[in-house]
Amino acid sequence: MERIYTIPLRRKTVKVARYKRSPKALKVIKEFLKKHMKSDEVRIGRDVNEFVWAHGIKQPPARVKVKAVKDESGVVTATLEGEGK
Repeated sequence: MERIYTIPLRRKTVKVARYKRSPKALKVIKEFLKKHMKSDEVRIGRDVNEFVWAHGIKQPPARVKVKAVKDESGVVTATLEGEGK
């Protein structure tokens, strides 16, 4: 199964201390994909991680567009959508 999601991050990351925002953004991405793809195991790709951390720990992006692929064993892998990839 393959789907494309635009995951909003701002509402969740604004409520956290500035020095914890990028780690919180990654947790929000994992929670979102667990809920929407109905899987317990979610792996975030390197490109998504670099996109979130591009401006440092204090300023993650407001939203991220990912392509989520679920394989036969139920593992969801998230990669960055667009950006020529």
